[in-house]
Formats: sequence, C-alpha cells, structure tokens
Amino acid sequence: MRWEGIVIEDASMEELLVANARLERLWTGAKWAEGPVYFHEDDALVWSDVPNNRMFKWTRKDGARIFRAPSQFANGNYRDLQGRLVTCEHLGRRISRTEPDGNVVTLVGHYAGKRLNSPNDVTVKTDGTIWFSDPNYGIMSNDEGYAAPSEIGANNVYRYDPVSGEVSIVADDFEKPNGLAFSPNADKLYVSDSSRSHDPNGKHHIRMFDVVDGRYLSNSRVFAVIEPGIADGFRIDRRGHVFTSAGDGIQVYSEAGRRLGKILVPEAVSNCVFGGPQKNRLFITATSSVYAIDLGTFGL
Repeated sequence: MRWEGIVIEDASMEELLVANARLERLWTGAKWAEGPVYFHEDDALVWSDVPNNRMFKWTRKDGARIFRAPSQFANGNYRDLQGRLVTCEHLGRRISRTEPDGNVVTLVGHYAGKRLNSPNDVTVKTDGTIWFSDPNYGIMSNDEGYAAPSEIGANNVYRYDPVSGEVSIVADDFEKPNGLAFSPNADKLYVSDSSRSHDPNGKHHIRMFDVVDGRYLSNSRVFAVIEPGIADGFRIDRRGHVFTSAGDGIQVYSEAGRRLGKILVPEAVSNCVFGGPQKNRLFITATSSVYAIDLGTFGL
C-alpha cells in the first residue's frame, strides 16, 4: 500500500497508518503556530501564534476563532489532571493556568527569587507535577516577548509541584531546552535541544532521561538527532513511538530511537498533539498553518 505524502523507512511504520489517510490543512494565517492542545469535551484544538501575541481555538463546526488576545506571547500549552489549560508565557515569563471561570493565574514565574527566562514548552506528569523548559527565546529580542537579560543566567528544565509550590531544576546542561514529553509509563522523559535555531553548529537532537523517584532525572543520552531542521515539540503514542517536529514534517521514531518514517508537511513543523474522539488524529502546527491526519495509533 502506498500513502500520499508518507515516507516509509521501516515496515513497522505501516502499522501506525490508516488506509487512504491524507494530510488536511485546517487553517492558515499564523506567523509561527505553536503549542497545540486538544479539548475532547468539544472536539476542539487550541494553539498559539507566538509572534502575533494571540491564541486560537478551532472546531470543525466553527473553524478557527481568536481564543485569547493578547496572549502574553504564549507558546507551549498542556492540560493538567483536572483538565485546566496550562500555558507557557514569554511576556509574563511564567507558567499560567486558566481556571474554569476563565481567570488566568500564575503558577510559577521565579526560581530562587529570580525571574524565569521565557517558558517554552510544558508537560504534566501522571502525579500532577508540571515539568517545563525555560530557554531564552522570549527575551532574546522583541519578536516573541521583550528583550531582557536573563536573571538566572542559564536555560534549564524545571519541575513544579502545584501542591507544595516547590520549583526545582531537573536538567541544567542544555543550550536551548525546548519540547518535552514523558514515556507511556512516565519512567522516561524526552527533552529536545533546539539551539541550532540560532547557531548553525548548535544542537538539533532529542535527549532521553530516566525518571528517578518521580522527581529526578538521570542517565542522559541522545535519543535521536533530527535532520533536517530541529526537534521543537513532539508527542508520544501509547506504544512509545515518538512523533517529532522537523524541517520536513513529522518524523516518527521507535522506542529504540530508530526512525521509521515521515509524514511530509509543506511547512516546517513546530509541534503536534494527538486528539480526536479516539485520540488517533494527529494535529500539527507548522509555521503559518495547522494540519491534521488520521493515524492507526493512539495518543496517551
């Protein structure tokens, strides 16, 4: 069987596809679409248009409409265990949460009394703790925030416990930490380094860590080097396959780090998320547009 716009590099890639599936463009008009998050309650997708300082919400019935503007140059989004929207804000230099009444509150904006750089991407562990990357993209210029010096002086990955309020550094040796996601049983954490975005000799790989006692990281190793482009954001299916952004679309990797194939996208991809009623529809944010494709596998 042949799939239009799909590159098969390993036979096991075919198991992740459905017959006649095609990439569908749902919307276009962003300067840099990012941070997709799915709401099953109304089969809706929310994402950020970072440089334009706004967020959108899409449903099949109504199409795309403004969800929040200004958005504080929002970037990555996720949902906590109670279903509330958790957002990385470049301008606010914080992780925020949207309450059921629509009120937006600060979860964490400082570490050791110093302001964060510009939180970029976020994930929520099965115990409710919030893990996020904090590169300096949002303070490098006025394009995605406001130019400012880093108070912390480093680009770290953090763990935040909303119960105790504790904020801790879990990784401090990244150049520009970016996307992050847990394995299906949350015993591994994947984190990308995207420093090649501003340095031709910079990093463009995903690292894997073991999660120890639910709060520490150990045994760092490179999971996959992404070419072309960089691994910005990514998601993992129930069987542990990694679906990552790249310069040519979505690249798919096995748990062992073997590339199985590609879903070609006509624009550089920033991120993706599983959604749809059965969680087998992959929504993709790619530069100016949002795409979707049905798959033969399911998100976490």
